[in-house]
Amino acid sequence: MSENASIIKLNSLDDVAIARETLPAGSILQDAGGVRTATEIPGGHKVALREIHRGDPVHKYGQIIGFATQDIEPGQHVHVQNLSMGHDFARDYAFGQGVKPPLEVTDHLTFNGYLRPDGRGATRNLIGIVSTVNCSATTVKKIAEHFVRSDILDQYPNIDGVIPVTHGFGCCIDTKGEGIQQLRRTIGGYVVHPNFAAVLVIGLGCEANQMDAIFMTEKVRPGARLIPLVMQEEGGTQNTVEAGIAAIEKILPEINDVKREPLPLSHLVLALQCGGSDGYSGITANPALGHAVDLLVAHGGSAILTETPEIYGAEHLLTRRAVRRDIGEKLVDIIHGWERYAEREHGSIDNNPTPGNKKGGLTTILEKSLGAVAKSGSSALQGVYKYAEPIDAHGLLFMDAPGYDPMGATGQIASGATLLAFTTGRGSCFGSRIAPTIKLATNTAMYERMQDDMDINCGRILDGNSSVTEMGEDIFRSIIRMASGEHSKSEELNVGNEEIVPWMIGAQM
Repeated sequence: MSENASIIKLNSLDDVAIARETLPAGSILQDAGGVRTATEIPGGHKVALREIHRGDPVHKYGQIIGFATQDIEPGQHVHVQNLSMGHDFARDYAFGQGVKPPLEVTDHLTFNGYLRPDGRGATRNLIGIVSTVNCSATTVKKIAEHFVRSDILDQYPNIDGVIPVTHGFGCCIDTKGEGIQQLRRTIGGYVVHPNFAAVLVIGLGCEANQMDAIFMTEKVRPGARLIPLVMQEEGGTQNTVEAGIAAIEKILPEINDVKREPLPLSHLVLALQCGGSDGYSGITANPALGHAVDLLVAHGGSAILTETPEIYGAEHLLTRRAVRRDIGEKLVDIIHGWERYAEREHGSIDNNPTPGNKKGGLTTILEKSLGAVAKSGSSALQGVYKYAEPIDAHGLLFMDAPGYDPMGATGQIASGATLLAFTTGRGSCFGSRIAPTIKLATNTAMYERMQDDMDINCGRILDGNSSVTEMGEDIFRSIIRMASGEHSKSEELNVGNEEIVPWMIGAQM
């Protein structure tokens, strides 16, 4: 990265630079050979460094982010008025040719977590209440609200909360189709999540998504810590609420009888998310998080990258890091599936970036994806998974999901993520009670404006007060502290009960 007081140029091949802050019209860019801005360039937005002809590819990060829709002069603002994703272009997937060894580490770091009977490590000690269908969602919430309103949990300091897991689906869907299989896989992932020491599962009784099928999918049986309740059998809403409260109160002493202990970082599974991204995301928070991921992987931990439409156009950077060709090919097949899906639905993958992303300086999905992939660091890609599929490998992994943050995060948690790192430039307020969420601001102005929601200010990189590597080390240490019980800002705000959104596919009848 070469930078001065006004612009950031990320690669010698780039046709554009990024404004560090708003540049008035007529500003002289000394680090770009004296180019003068033709108009005001908002902070985080792109300015042309050289003449670009209509139809020419435009480069940022040394990669194509789109094609000029008209001639562009040096100093002009490069954005939606003169840049689009344009026509398709060949990507060199170079399967496995860029695999690097993990970073060398000499220490053996640990975090203070909970070791579950099945050998998995947990970052929180929670009790979950899971609905099989939307029809039981209110009942689930009423039971959870009882433990929020009362002071009973004050007597059990080792229990981090009673958490509702609700959703809007579960019925009027093919009982043998792919949609219900995916929903059962998602809900089942929550039922067996290591951060839940015990789970209450509540169904209505007549829904398509029968809880017995969920138990069968996950190969689990009801017992003292997996308690099923069916509303139609219990006698309705109030009877089920009372039965649920009684069942949880009975097991509180047992769930509390646990202590944190030092565990190797190989027990940690970190979900990677970005939302409300801006032009700084790929410069500050995302690459800094990527370095933290490399450190985590070097210590034996795992990280799950997701949101397939938001790696579109950058997937070739991941395929060359695949440890096996079939892993890279599986990722490419998923990408082609999304292309067919967009065509079938008469849509465009370039409908993402959102209006907020564009206001923050991101123009095309190619540009957004290149910044988003930076969250994965440089670690080798060890596996590619379906949505909410349980992970069975260590290291950097990829899970298929839409670009809607809560939906992707829901799948990552169902796959086994016990922590979540979320970068944002515009100011997303996402959180999760089940997998505690560390929020990483891309710029100082937003961090200062939204300090109640943001955990770390990666804008220090832009301000010249930290390098990407130093920032990544700070994030890595924060991940360990949070895994050991330190509360995130979203936990302090009690954000995360409503952000559970399964990806529902298939015909709804």
